[in-house]
Amino acid sequence: MPPDSLTFTKTNWNGTRRSSYFPVIFSVLFLLTFVGSYRLAQVDPLLLLEAEGRRNIWKFVSGMFPPDLSWSFLSLLGWPILETIQISLMGTFIAVAIGFPVGLLATSSLTFKGILNEREMATSRPRAMLHRASYLLARAVLSLFRTIPEFVWAFMFVRAVGLGPFPGVLAIGISYAGMLGKVYSEILDHVNPGPLEALQATGASKLTIILYGLMPQALPNVVSYTLYRWECAVRASAILGFVGAGGIGQQLEISMRMFNFNQVFTLVAILFVMVAGVDALSTRARRAIMGRERI
Repeated sequence: MPPDSLTFTKTNWNGTRRSSYFPVIFSVLFLLTFVGSYRLAQVDPLLLLEAEGRRNIWKFVSGMFPPDLSWSFLSLLGWPILETIQISLMGTFIAVAIGFPVGLLATSSLTFKGILNEREMATSRPRAMLHRASYLLARAVLSLFRTIPEFVWAFMFVRAVGLGPFPGVLAIGISYAGMLGKVYSEILDHVNPGPLEALQATGASKLTIILYGLMPQALPNVVSYTLYRWECAVRASAILGFVGAGGIGQQLEISMRMFNFNQVFTLVAILFVMVAGVDALSTRARRAIMGRERI
């Protein structure tokens, strides 16, 4: 007799088949959550079409033209633009320096699972418990870093070390460390175990297996995602200027507060060029590292 169309079947270890209602239950809960979110978030696109909404939009758009290209304004942007790039670079560097080692600890195949740990986990129970505890602690640290947005981190670091680019660097470094570490651990957990088993069969040490079996497989994806995060850091460093963390965002906040929308247009255009440039640079770097013509 065919299973009901609203259920899915699974095969147990003894060969029997049982029905699973989880996909249906999940779909219903997701739909209810979506509808509830639509109402609680007070989503009303028609507000943009009302008289006041149209008037404010037109005021903003018309105020953007012509963009401010005067030398008196552009001459003020040289250092903020350079500062934005510096914040993104140093923030990404700190994120990698923190996220990579913590990501290694948060990789289950390196700490307590898989072929690299079978013998050690079977012979020493206290060591197995210690490795599992370090794995859970690393995952918790990465989750904590990701939970707090970089905007909030910047606000806290501004309070701690004062105004300037350094709070922005710290905010990006801590927040992105959680994101990078999480993705690094996922990449390392899903590499092909074949080369690792071959190296272990030759008697290679765990460090040798990591350096010559694990990292060569994971490196292209690790580099690709790190460069992508650098692109995100350029945008984030501009936003962090709104809390006094330096960069072009600080001038953007001043222009918006003074209702100089023509300056806002110029700043957004400059930010677009910066992000596009970083994107082109990172794409070429990925092609060179991955050894392919196209990504």
